[in-house]
Amino acid sequence: MRFSLLALLAGLAIAPALPAQQADRNFSTLPPAPWPPVATFSILGYDPATGEVGGAVQSRVFSVGNGVLWGEADVGVVATQAIVDVSYGPQALALLRGGAKPADVVKQVWERDPDPRPENWTKQGRQFAVIDARGTVAAYTGPKASEWAGDKQGAYCTAQGNILAGPEVVNAMVKAFETTEGHLSLRLLAALEAGQAAGGDKRGMQSAAMLIVKKNGGVWLNNDVVLRLQVDDSAEPIKELRRLVEKAATMRRPRR
Repeated sequence: MRFSLLALLAGLAIAPALPAQQADRNFSTLPPAPWPPVATFSILGYDPATGEVGGAVQSRVFSVGNGVLWGEADVGVVATQAIVDVSYGPQALALLRGGAKPADVVKQVWERDPDPRPENWTKQGRQFAVIDARGTVAAYTGPKASEWAGDKQGAYCTAQGNILAGPEVVNAMVKAFETTEGHLSLRLLAALEAGQAAGGDKRGMQSAAMLIVKKNGGVWLNNDVVLRLQVDDSAEPIKELRRLVEKAATMRRPRR
């Protein structure tokens, strides 16, 4: 009886692990496959009145804020998207930190890309943008980025996207950024809203994010992050991002 009880308990302990083991085995034997293209549009901008620099992004992918936006106070902000190589973010910031101009940063990062998966994740489809801590911008959209893909620069801003309804999306984003008043977060948000109103992503919406930096511009001591917001999974991510931006605005206090 005692042996039977122990055997039963052992069986119960092992049973739940079997499906996970089987799932791991099945996953590990799947052949490599191309990653699906992901529709994304972003805006990078600078406010000369405050010295803040930041970016905002919306995408038809889960948790887009987990890899598109990169920023550092007194350095700049980078967006890397389309056929993404996330290492473009830290590489670009390092070059900016060393004094390189955004146009040179874009050129150098792309040229030294070893293109490890040219068959299904080619560097010819990369899209990324750079803005430095003084508002100078540059962007690159590869010829193989999924259509429609492109970028447009304005006064202290650059808008870029792929799998969009058309060029009217980035045009509307730049116009909204340049004509909206108020805090940088509201201007970046207005650009996303304008892009979506102009047709946005052809594949829909799922997530959004915003990052704004300035030296000692955040709450608490030695905090350079003015705002870092993420909407990871939502039917209306830009609407939810607005709620968060407006909530943050009610809590913002002038420094003494």
